[in-house]
Amino acid sequence: MADKGSKSADGFSAQERAAMKSRAAELKAEARRARDADKAATDKADVLAKIAEMPETDRLLAERVHATVTEAAPELAPKLYYGQPGYTQGGKVLCFFRSGQMDKERYSTFGFSTQADLDDPSSLWPTSYALSEPTKEALAAIGDLVKQAVRRTAN
Repeated sequence: MADKGSKSADGFSAQERAAMKSRAAELKAEARRARDADKAATDKADVLAKIAEMPETDRLLAERVHATVTEAAPELAPKLYYGQPGYTQGGKVLCFFRSGQMDKERYSTFGFSTQADLDDPSSLWPTSYALSEPTKEALAAIGDLVKQAVRRTAN
């Protein structure tokens, strides 16, 4: 039986093979992190491009909502969700914005997916909100709800 330091038929010791496997795993992890970073940057660029395509009134509203969400919860990652801006936590969409004009509806919507644990014990709670103007009060309410959803969902 060969000891740890002895060479096998391929010319590497068990210790050398283990070191190579470890290094290969490190390189894979680095590549995966780079891919994930590239994907995150691409997803963010896609969301910003979608917002830029919106008709002016919805674009201005979406820009304010985007700024509010990213300020309230910088850990959320922007990603397109059914072709509209969404914000993910752990790879799952937590909240989203829908352009009313692009959807041919009379108002835009800010909503939460089932991932957001905003459940109310009364068995009745809103999951989306109509938005027509980016008032300070509306944006503050969105920021508070996003913080609450992130906090509850992270637990």
